[in-house]
Order: sequence, then structure tokens, then C-alpha cells
Amino acid sequence: MPPDTTDETRFLNRELSWLDFNARVLALAEDQARPLLERAKFLAIFAGNLDEFFQVRVSGLQEQVAAGLRTRSPDGLDPATALRSIREQVRSLVDRQSTVFTKEIAPELEEAGICFPEWGELADDDRAELARVFAERVYPVLTPLAVDPAHPFPYISNLSLNLAVVVEDPATGETRFARVKVPPTLPRFVALPDDERFVALEQLIAAHLDRLFPGMVIVAHHPFRVTRDVDFELDDEDEDLLEAIESVLHRRRKGAQAVRLEVDTSMTDEVLTVLCRELELAPASVVTVDGPLDLSGLWDVYALDRPELKDEPWTGRTDARLTATEDQPVDLFRVLRAGDVLVHHPYDSFATSVEAFVRQAAVDPHVLAIKQTIYRTAGAESAIVGSLVDAAREGKQVVALVELKARFDEQANIERARSLEEAGVHVVYGLVGLKTHAKILLIVRQEEDGIRRYCHVGTGNYNTQTATLYEDLGLLSADEKLGDDLTELFNHLTGYSRPTQYRRLIVAPEEMRGALRARIQAEAAKGASGRIVLKMNSLVDPTLIDELYDASNAGTQIDLIIRGVCCLRPQVPGFSDHIRVRSIVGRYLEHSRIYRFGTDDVEAEYLIGSADWMPRNLDRRVEALVPVTAPNLKVRLAEILTVDLADDVLAWDLGSDGTWRKVDTVRGVETHERFRELATERAQVRG
Repeated sequence: MPPDTTDETRFLNRELSWLDFNARVLALAEDQARPLLERAKFLAIFAGNLDEFFQVRVSGLQEQVAAGLRTRSPDGLDPATALRSIREQVRSLVDRQSTVFTKEIAPELEEAGICFPEWGELADDDRAELARVFAERVYPVLTPLAVDPAHPFPYISNLSLNLAVVVEDPATGETRFARVKVPPTLPRFVALPDDERFVALEQLIAAHLDRLFPGMVIVAHHPFRVTRDVDFELDDEDEDLLEAIESVLHRRRKGAQAVRLEVDTSMTDEVLTVLCRELELAPASVVTVDGPLDLSGLWDVYALDRPELKDEPWTGRTDARLTATEDQPVDLFRVLRAGDVLVHHPYDSFATSVEAFVRQAAVDPHVLAIKQTIYRTAGAESAIVGSLVDAAREGKQVVALVELKARFDEQANIERARSLEEAGVHVVYGLVGLKTHAKILLIVRQEEDGIRRYCHVGTGNYNTQTATLYEDLGLLSADEKLGDDLTELFNHLTGYSRPTQYRRLIVAPEEMRGALRARIQAEAAKGASGRIVLKMNSLVDPTLIDELYDASNAGTQIDLIIRGVCCLRPQVPGFSDHIRVRSIVGRYLEHSRIYRFGTDDVEAEYLIGSADWMPRNLDRRVEALVPVTAPNLKVRLAEILTVDLADDVLAWDLGSDGTWRKVDTVRGVETHERFRELATERAQVRG
């Protein structure tokens, strides 16, 4: 029987769905058709993803359990039950991770000349070389910490790799426990002189423990790693947001509760008992890894100059409309006055579109002001940040709305905010209680016929680095109404004003939820002639999911392209028959959000922007969606969705039982390959 609208089985669990996504990432590492170092890279991504999951999601559930909360999530699981399911699934995933590394990737890398030898397998000259490295680079930064009545158990920092060492005093026969932290400032894997053989740093330290504990007998040593809660909440009453963020970062480093202990199979029960007791962790929080801990260190191996073991490099193409000629550079303002431009990264170059847009504005003497949101940048070397600094020094009015609460980028954004302020940029931090996630840019220019505004609204960050790895969209426009809207939105974010009625933009938290519901209901009212196609990172919001169920029951055809978390249960007879869910996971991180309502490719409404369908995006963030109205650009968006729905190489389908299954390859349509072909064609033909 299909679930009814009061039945919790109509939702899938958010945390378990996220683990399903990371399992799809792990499947890329298991894919033997991929280049070897790309497989190693996906192992590193999988490991980093799992770290963040424990730091944020698992820590939150453990806090609820500790507080005695039994409130059930929309899928019906209480925190304790969810944790049990998570731990079971994590054990299975970690076993797969260890197997693919130790049984497949490491042996195949060895065949390619890239080896991970154990200390006991090294020749004498190799050991001598590593002993020199230890003495010069490692030993000076090590600090052995004893644990005894005079030395309390040391604080184990988040994500740190450590050695638990048991030593014996030969004079008294007494055994003692000590901890040695593996320095995070050193490479995870130490390269031998040939740069193709790597020894795990903890093995190098373990082989020289006699230098750290002279006169003692080394009884045993075991690697372990601790993960802590980093999801501290801000007090919205804090007047100085910068100071509040720095306080959170300090608490994150010094006072966070442990949520996971990773050990390898050599760990003894005695040492494990000590660690669990001192870290205040239950045995259920221990993850045993049959292989090296912290495979995120494989990024160092991926950095090797071995192009034959990697994907062929891709350089984003420049749309013919944005291409300079031999006679003169492209004038982006002139191009936008002739019509909107849609850029699709990484297939379309970020440097020759968005970066060039800001750069031209920075040096153009007719530009009066530049206003931009900054969520995650590429660091001090960011070309866009450099352009904003140059514009301010040229006397332009430059406003940067820096989101200090961008998780894991808080410190970088604090540094960015200070450097911008020093250059004369007006830096603001957004609205109290709301995270500014919208990706918006406004340029105000004095022209012969008056003031004209140029705009960019995107789905991804203004980040040069991620623009080559993340799939994202951006709309460049000189549309007058959109310019009015962005002016109003920036004024709302930087000054004192009530939210306004926008003419083009759909803004959260004021109106986005209602606007999306209205559009779903409008398609549902058409019955079988209605059509909805949604592409996003995460679909979690129960209210909008129920609206999609209602539309399906009305006969509306619905296709969902969800990269990560999906709490909707599709293809349930009599309930969600007309909803299909798929996920594209491959070389590039699918990150764009495209929302299509309507059947005809040109007549349909298309919205793009920064907001996923999650309560936090709709209710607790400043988000912006922009309609794409130009017929030629609507055709582009329809083409993107068509390719995504046709993919049978990277795609996974979600079944009614909540299980993701790899789509069988029949036609060989590979999304990322096809978009590279289309970008190359656009670069050659003027539109």
C-alpha cells in the first residue's frame, strides 16, 4: 500500500541519504575504467566528505542524544536510532574504502612505479635517507606527551593523526602511556628521493620512537585519529560578528566534544579502553580501519606529475560572443547591452567571463560602483578580490558583503574582509540571524544616456579554483529590472530597509518558499500536461516534497536531478508514480540549480540560483533565484537538462525502496563529456 500524507515512510532519512551520496563518490574510486590517480583522488574526496559529515551531522545527533531528545525527524527516526543506522552504514563504507585502496589502488600504483612500502620492506639506504629526513624535518617539531598522575591526558585536536605509545621503564618494569601527535604541517606521505615511493609519516615516526623516549623500551605503538564537533552556533545578539566568529573558531579548536575515534586493526583492547575513557567516547563511536588512516592525504599523491594516470586536462572555452579579436579586446558591457549571456562552468571559462567582467569594471573609468557577495573565494590570490581592491584604489564605490559564517572558510573570510577593508572596500557582514548565500554582483556605470547597471547572478561561488571543478551556471545581464532588484537587495543587506517586492528576483527567506509552492501547484493544476524538472544539490524540505507528491498524484510528470541528499521517495505506486530521481556523479561536482516549470522548451519558466530545497536555504538564508527569459538561453538550459536526463554513464537512479542503483550504459551518453563538446562548439560559432 502506498504511504499516505501522514505516513513518515514517505520521506527518506537525510543523514542516510547523504551517506548514499558518499557511497556514489566511493564507487568512482572503485571504477577500474578511470585513470589510477583519479581513483586515488576520489578516495581522498570520500575521506574528506566523511570527516565533515561526522564534524557537523553526527555531532549534532550525538548532542541531541546526550540531551535526552527523542524528537523524530520527518522520516520517523529519532536521534539514537539514526546514529545506529549511520554507524552501521559507515562501517560498511569504510570497509569498502580500505579494500579498494589496499587490494586495488595501492597495488596498481605500485605497478605504475608509485609505491607505499612498509618500513620493514625498505632497503638500508632508503632507511638511512628517511632517518636523515626524520632528524632534520620531523624530530624538531615532535612533542611526546606522557600520561601519568603528574601529566593529565592531553587534548587531542580535531582531525589530528596521533600515535598511542606504550613504553616500559627497564629499571622498574613499569609501563606507561604516551601520545605523539603526527605534525599536520608535514606531508601525510613522505616521499623518497625518487618521488615515487611514499612512506606514511606515522610509520617514519614509529620507527624512531627510541629518539623520543630514550632509555625506555617501546612496547607498542598504535595510530589513532580523533574527530570533533565543529558546528558551534553563533549568538545572534553578538554586536561584533567578527569577534563572535573568532570566538567560535577558538572554541572549535579548544573545546569541542569528540564524536569519532579512528583506529587501525593493530589497536589493543587495553589502549583502546584508555582512549575511549579519556575522550569520553562510547565503543560505538570507534571506527576500525583495515589500512592507513586518513586517506585524504592521497591528495599529495594525486599532485604527482603523472599525466598518463589522470584525466586529460580541460581548459574552459570562451563563448564566441566573449572572445576578443586581434583588433580590440572584447567589451563585455557592449555585449550585455545586446543581450544576456549564460555561462556554464567549468565548460565555459570563468576567467574570460566572470573574472573578466569584474576586471573590466575595475579599470573602466565610467564605472561608479561595484557591489558583490563573497561566500568562498580562492584565497589571497583570487583575481576577483584583486579586482575589487584595484577598483577601490581607483576611487570607485566598492561594497563586499562577506559571509563570515561560511562553514570551514570562516578564517579565510575574516582575513579576506580585513584585507579588503585595508584597501578601502566597504565591507559588510550581512543580516543578523541569516547567512548570505546568494551569489550576486552589481556594477553601476555612467553612460551617455544615463546610469546603467550590469549584473551577474550565479549558482556557485566567485572562486577561481572551484570554477574548474564545480559545475555551475551564471547569468550576465544588463536587464534594467534585474538591476533595480539587485540594487534593492544590496540596500536591504547593507543598510536599514524592509524587504521589497522584487520584479525579477525571487529572494529567500521572504518569498522563495511561497513562489516555489505556487509554481508546483500551477503545474499540478495542468494534470498530465504539467511538467517539472528540477536540478539541485539537495532536496530535503518536507513541505515542498509533499507538494511534489501532490503534483505527481495529479498526473504531472516530474524529473529530479539531485546530486546529494534526497529525502523524497519516488516511484511508489499510487503515490509518486510520476516522479523519477537520478544523480550525476563524476569528474566535476554537479553544483548548479535549475528549476524548470512547463512542457515546451521555450515557453517553460526557468529559474537558476544558489538555493537548494532545504529548510535552511528557504527560511534561514539570503538566497536569490533569477528567471532566465531569453529564448536562446532557455534552449541552452533545456539542453543541459536533456543531457542530464539522458546520461547512462555517470547516472544513478533512486528506487522506491530508497536504494540507489547505477544506470545501465546503453547509449553511452556521458554528461561531462557532452558539455565539453558543446562548449567547444560555442567557442567556434558566434551566437
